[in-house]
Amino acid sequence: MVVGTDAGLTLLGVWAPVSTGRVGEAHGLLMVLGFVGTLIALERAVALGEAWGYAAPTSLGSGALLLLVPGADRLGHLLLVAGTATLCAVYVPLWRRQRDDAVLVSALGAVLALGSTVLVLGGAGVPLVLPWLAGFVVLTIAGERLELARLAMPAGAGTSLVLLGLAVTVGVPVATMWPVVGGSVLGMVLLLLVAWLVSYDVARRTLRGTGLPRFAAACMLAGQAWLAVAGGVLLVAGQPADGAAYDALVHAVFLGFTISMIMAHAPSILPAVTRVPLPYRTAMWAPWVLLQASLVLRLWGGDALGSDLAREVGGAGNAVALLLFFAVAGTSVVIGPAPRTARPAGRTPEVAR
Repeated sequence: MVVGTDAGLTLLGVWAPVSTGRVGEAHGLLMVLGFVGTLIALERAVALGEAWGYAAPTSLGSGALLLLVPGADRLGHLLLVAGTATLCAVYVPLWRRQRDDAVLVSALGAVLALGSTVLVLGGAGVPLVLPWLAGFVVLTIAGERLELARLAMPAGAGTSLVLLGLAVTVGVPVATMWPVVGGSVLGMVLLLLVAWLVSYDVARRTLRGTGLPRFAAACMLAGQAWLAVAGGVLLVAGQPADGAAYDALVHAVFLGFTISMIMAHAPSILPAVTRVPLPYRTAMWAPWVLLQASLVLRLWGGDALGSDLAREVGGAGNAVALLLFFAVAGTSVVIGPAPRTARPAGRTPEVAR
């Protein structure tokens, strides 16, 4: 994550701790497969409970870092292929264990991740594989939302999400082969997926709560809004290869949607993976607000209005927000849970009811 953030600052042309061309070139794969992909694969390996499942996050993390080593690009790409292939294999016993719609949708995302690494191994650039990488994170997170909020969803929610997942899986290669028409079709599918999330997810109701439920709901609703922005860009511009539309699409999906969802799920999923509690803190709102504000500045002021200053300041704000969230999370782990306030003895039966 740290190296990928440094690479993003390098591409922006602003100050970065390590500023080299190789770091900048690896930015996309470092963040999507090296950081997010490793997190997803680690969570799936823990869910599987078998030692061989950890080959997926190990291969993805090490493969992404090898992209920074001169002359090791080929080995790095091979490890990324091995990591995504292992991730696909992990879903087979998970599906056999529980034939669940959520597992199936996430597995479709893993197939797209494998497709992206095979294309990169064959020499394709990140702009060409962007729909594959986006489909990977979008379907994985959508599957997680179905798994976590199933009890609050109607019976047909899982089936409709599977159909949308299949549409995304078909739409991705179509967008790769026919960027204008296929990209617009993929954009429409993403907008339908946003409509599914808005209709069936619990975030609209839990936003009225307090503490962690309210924070998680705000993160999820913001993520859904940014995914709608990405779908709108694809619908209007097709699959862009560069320029302002490309920048807006990339960061709406991988920062606005993906990082917002990571912030929402971190206090519940990371403890399940690491076995270390991550207590919610009010301070977590600070990086979330900074992320949303800096993204608006970057996409509106930088990409839509063409201001280089807005793009640079917004991009730097994106990096600070990401690092700040993990700093707050790490501090929260060290401090530990807040002490419980003792309640009067006479209220105990009422609380229990």
